[in-house]
Amino acid sequence: MPDTPADEAPRFSPVIALLAVSATWEAQLAAELRDLGISTRKFGLLGHIGAEPGISFSELARRSRITVQSAHAAVHALVDDGLVADATAQAGAASDLSVTERGAQVLRDAQDRLERLDESLSQSLPRVAESLGGIRAGVIE
Repeated sequence: MPDTPADEAPRFSPVIALLAVSATWEAQLAAELRDLGISTRKFGLLGHIGAEPGISFSELARRSRITVQSAHAAVHALVDDGLVADATAQAGAASDLSVTERGAQVLRDAQDRLERLDESLSQSLPRVAESLGGIRAGVIE
């Protein structure tokens, strides 16, 4: 491996910086959600189901950027936890997913916690929060 001059600083990587910031805040969100019994992935899935009752597993997987098989497994866990209902849970039939009353309460509590974290990020890293808001449309469909 070639030597690099001692006075040459490592190149700044926006990707590495974003990953580091993301990992820190994802860990904080995960800690906030833990006592609600959901992970960040389950929070996202619950949010999608709550926003669009009857959503298909295929659409849920696409929006969550996971496989359909992973979506099935995660939703079954949400059903087992009493957070989601599947009105047509039978082999070969399209699912009719909806958030239960308990799931709606967990979702509200999780959204409140997320809002507090958003405020904290905006206060501690205002330029990062502003930049993320500015690029949102280009990153999230």
